[in-house]
Amino acid sequence: MYDLEKRVLMFSKELLKYIKSIYITDINKNMVNQVIRSGTSIWANYCEANWASSKRDFTNKIYICKKESKETNYWLELLLGITSTSREQLESIVKESHEIACIFNKIAQSLKTKPILKITPSKF
Repeated sequence: MYDLEKRVLMFSKELLKYIKSIYITDINKNMVNQVIRSGTSIWANYCEANWASSKRDFTNKIYICKKESKETNYWLELLLGITSTSREQLESIVKESHEIACIFNKIAQSLKTKPILKITPSKF
């Protein structure tokens, strides 16, 4: 397992522990469901990227990681805005979410500067 894989996995675990510890209300129920889906999706997609069958497949999975990490950050910021308990733990998770989003954004940007090689068959 790569260091970023470990980091994203730990983030998912911390996120789930936090969600498990909070009181679910009608107001936060949808936010919680959304953040669980997007937050746990980042690790799954990054693992798939690392086992990609092609550069194009890798790039696609990294862009999904970027999108999911930004979405996770959005839902966490909303939860932070309405949460009054366990704020320190949530603030730490929000900070990590933001850093992960920045990492995937940087990876995606670097992929834009490196063109995907197209293999053309040679003519005999």
